[in-house]
Amino acid sequence: MKSINKTLALIALASSSAAFAATDFDTLDVDGSGTISQSEASIDAKLMSMFSELDTDQNGELSKEEFSEA
Repeated sequence: MKSINKTLALIALASSSAAFAATDFDTLDVDGSGTISQSEASIDAKLMSMFSELDTDQNGELSKEEFSEA
């Protein structure tokens, strides 16, 4: 039982670390399009909660300028 709990704790830690690692524009722009789509932003909960507010031109993507307001 302790082994399972340790394994689950490690998985949770690894997944949360991955989410926090992707906080800069170039890391989030996975496809290199020069914008961050909602799909790309979905790995960062804070960014997703602000996405609509940051997407000032309402095109469904964040430009570098829009992202810099985060």
